[in-house]
Amino acid sequence: MELNTCSRCGAFFTSNGVVCPNCEAQERLELSKLKDYLAENNVTTTSIEQISCSTGISEKNVTRFLSQGIIEM
Repeated sequence: MELNTCSRCGAFFTSNGVVCPNCEAQERLELSKLKDYLAENNVTTTSIEQISCSTGISEKNVTRFLSQGIIEM
């Protein structure tokens, strides 16, 4: 296993994921919330700031989900 840095909290951990074990549950919750929001709303005219305000997910994490290809608009 490799030593990785958590994308959410910056902690070091050994695993194959992008987030540490402590952040996994929050990561899944936010991904689910974001997927639901994008499915229910017209996102072609929505900014990352608007998505963040509507979902409670930080702009940093919305941007990270999009840039890593985890979620597509």
